[in-house]
Amino acid sequence: MASYPVPAARLVAEMTAAAAADPTRAVAFQGAPGANSHRAALEALPHCLPLPCFSFEDALDAVKDGRAGQAIIPIENSQHGRVADIHFLLPESDLAIVGEHFMPIHACLMGIGTGPFTSAYSHPQALGQSRHFLRARGIVPMSHADTAGAAAYVAELGDPAVAAIAPRIAAELYGLTLVEENIEDAHDNMTRFVMLAREPLDLGTITGPAITTFVFEVRNIPAALYKALGGFATNGINMTKLESYQRGASFAATAFFADIVGAPGEAAVDRAFEELGFFAKDLRILGTYPLERARG
Repeated sequence: MASYPVPAARLVAEMTAAAAADPTRAVAFQGAPGANSHRAALEALPHCLPLPCFSFEDALDAVKDGRAGQAIIPIENSQHGRVADIHFLLPESDLAIVGEHFMPIHACLMGIGTGPFTSAYSHPQALGQSRHFLRARGIVPMSHADTAGAAAYVAELGDPAVAAIAPRIAAELYGLTLVEENIEDAHDNMTRFVMLAREPLDLGTITGPAITTFVFEVRNIPAALYKALGGFATNGINMTKLESYQRGASFAATAFFADIVGAPGEAAVDRAFEELGFFAKDLRILGTYPLERARG
């Protein structure tokens, strides 16, 4: 709690106490109260008790420790790509993805006055998504751990030349002046969040289309990736996401993070995973959950 600016720390203490009284309803998120992840938690699970956490690791640990029933974590943004380190954190967490939520992101410029501003604090994702707006006004982007935390910091700093880029709710929570709304460079700006829990969903409870997220590493043989993915094509499985990342510093092998439409237990999916197993190692299913938004 000491890592938050004072205005945020008070809200964090109140929300943490409420979550501790009913941890099964608690949903952990990274950031200060008023962050986009806070908004996402309330949209995805309107009756939850949002539990603010300083880092992604802290949010995941809250679920593992039983202080929260779920965590909600952003994994990718339509304009700025994947969220840093999330491909490492999800497999290492030993939690299961149990849902997804897509949320339009609308950034707001706020401060203790109306400007002009020489600098603006926010999360690197938000700064990247508003870079044209900032550059056109000569405002220097300044990195902060999260969007709402930046708003709390600006409120505590009290410098009229320093602004924050954060969701509208942050201006209300921290008593800042809302100077300009919808400053993001692209108005189709969308972030995908996933919800994580200690136990995977019972596949029998998924009544509509499902999505399965998994990670794997290809074997060090020629055309391994081509052959590994062939089973999804021949079995008619729609792979909606495939991203590579490196494990460790050796660069000897590449790991992949993937989404497919379908669930284990479906004959075509099972055949595709069986074929994947011949050419890949360390295959790990991170979760199967209802598909919230159609792909393609």
